[in-house]
Amino acid sequence: MNDMSDTFLYTTPLDPRAKPLIDELIYEYDSRYGNYFNTEGAAAELNRYPPEAFAPPHGNFLLLIRNGETIGGGAFKHYDDRTAEFKRIWTRSDLRRQGLARKVLVELEAQAARQGYGRIYLTTGFRQPEAVGLYLNYGYTALFDTSADPEIYKSLPFEKDITHLTAPAFESGSRLKVAGANL
Repeated sequence: MNDMSDTFLYTTPLDPRAKPLIDELIYEYDSRYGNYFNTEGAAAELNRYPPEAFAPPHGNFLLLIRNGETIGGGAFKHYDDRTAEFKRIWTRSDLRRQGLARKVLVELEAQAARQGYGRIYLTTGFRQPEAVGLYLNYGYTALFDTSADPEIYKSLPFEKDITHLTAPAFESGSRLKVAGANL
């Protein structure tokens, strides 16, 4: 169910409103992976990048807010000159399966395009089949063999071309079509 009071807030990982997202990501990663990737657990992974990595002009950090509460979010950082790397995509565990992660993805893609990126790169863990399904169903290309046991890869990379989102608005009289609306 889409709630009309859902709003996006561009901020930083240091914003107190980001704490529920960070805390639940740590819990989720630790409960699914333990110290599989890092002997210090998920907190070490989440602290691997400084907050500035998720700040304009090269990155951004987004929270999805409903009625004053953080219910989702995500971020991106510079990967290469044309590619943004999505990180920290999350929705509150009690609100999953409502399309919130897709909503966050759509907004992050649009913002990455506004900041000049034409490609998205992201990875998810092999114990996150919900995320794999989301990315495959939303136009991301798996950069691994989806028929193989995902655990052999550990980290599952995906990419998506978003150059259609960065097209100039006024090209020799043509009209830009965005999400079914003619602009």
